[in-house]
Amino acid sequence: MDFLEKVEKVREKTGVSYEVAKEALEACEYDMLDALVYLEKQGKIPQPSHSTWSTEQGQHSEAFHQTQETYARDCQKKSSGDTWRKFTAWCKKMLKASLEKHFEVIRENRQVLSVPVLILMIGFVCAFWVTLPLLIIGMFMGCRYQFSGFEKTSIDLNEMCEKASEACEQVKKNFQEQKDAE
Repeated sequence: MDFLEKVEKVREKTGVSYEVAKEALEACEYDMLDALVYLEKQGKIPQPSHSTWSTEQGQHSEAFHQTQETYARDCQKKSSGDTWRKFTAWCKKMLKASLEKHFEVIRENRQVLSVPVLILMIGFVCAFWVTLPLLIIGMFMGCRYQFSGFEKTSIDLNEMCEKASEACEQVKKNFQEQKDAE
């Protein structure tokens, strides 16, 4: 932490001016705790109304134990192990969801194919230039796509698939009309 950050922290904790915080830090060789004690002794900030401490084991107050527990919980929250556990839990949740939800191909009102969304995602990641053209060609061949297992969301995936299919049908119809006109 650089000097300006320390001055800001002292100002934030005490409410003193920038000059007073800077002077206290300089007088205490840039130690923030010593600067706070220095300001208390100078009378520039109020001293705590009460304080307890003991050198004997087991003589700590309830407030001390609560503070110690809070500190321990905060340290656990910030540990990298906790972050890793959260990430792996999220990955497991996404994997499970991608296996429960299905991508369906329908042709002539009959389900031709139903695969987990995970397979579709793998297809897009590993073979994007094959998967996307196959899906587009399938639409022109009369296939319709839909997703099953999804709750209602702000974006209706099945409605979007239906609109894409309708657009393909319209392109086919326009192409056929141009061909017939020639």
